[in-house]
Amino acid sequence: MQNTWLITGPPGCGKTTWIRDSFLKHPGTCAYLRLSGSEQEDLEQGHNAGIDSTWLQDQIPELLDVATTADAPPSTGTRLLLIEVQQFQPPTNSGPDGIEPQVLRQLERFNLRPDRTLHFGLDPELPDEDVLDFKRLESWHRNLQGCVWDPNSLSSFWFELVNGAYGDVYRAKALMNLPDGRSFLCNWMVSQQSSQFLPLEAVEPPAGRPNRTSHLVVQGRALDPTGIQSTIDDCLLTDDVLELHQAPLRDRQHALQSNG
Repeated sequence: MQNTWLITGPPGCGKTTWIRDSFLKHPGTCAYLRLSGSEQEDLEQGHNAGIDSTWLQDQIPELLDVATTADAPPSTGTRLLLIEVQQFQPPTNSGPDGIEPQVLRQLERFNLRPDRTLHFGLDPELPDEDVLDFKRLESWHRNLQGCVWDPNSLSSFWFELVNGAYGDVYRAKALMNLPDGRSFLCNWMVSQQSSQFLPLEAVEPPAGRPNRTSHLVVQGRALDPTGIQSTIDDCLLTDDVLELHQAPLRDRQHALQSNG
């Protein structure tokens, strides 16, 4: 048996956090799907870069990502499938009748029909402290797979980014790699007092460039993509500098293994 819920809401309202918490409370198997929302006049969707699904699967390793798994394994008990969609305005109708046509077409491709639809800012069981009514929103993103950041430069760049150095940023989310093999979910919403820097559980060995999802998605007004790109280029480690960071880490690991 499967319960299928569609979770919608504007950027940064807390959809992914609520979905994670719901999965952690569910006693059965869990599955996740992120769909693309509809573009609206002056409101650009944030790019679906796989940040949310990567974070959720790191926190819940047994989670099934419906988008990348053709044949789901048999479930034990009740499977909970939560479908996430960025949607700027509340639906005009409740239930299946309020699902946007573009989302319905995507659901049909997966042969899915939600049992419930919940929208942040409309349904009282969902938190509403970060629900904002956007009138104009630009979006920009950069694929950073294989890129590794100088830790101090990453902190400076993120501070500049969310404090207006490259336009009025309302929403920023990223997965960033550090030379010691860690990856961080960097999360900013204009309604929050500070950014979140949440480490992934999985740590790569300090041996070259990691092969995992790394991406930056920014939404705001009067964004300066050229300025963002230029600063990012200055913050990323070259192969030679990356090796200078990683070689001492490998030496320490080998020493610990030898002593053990």
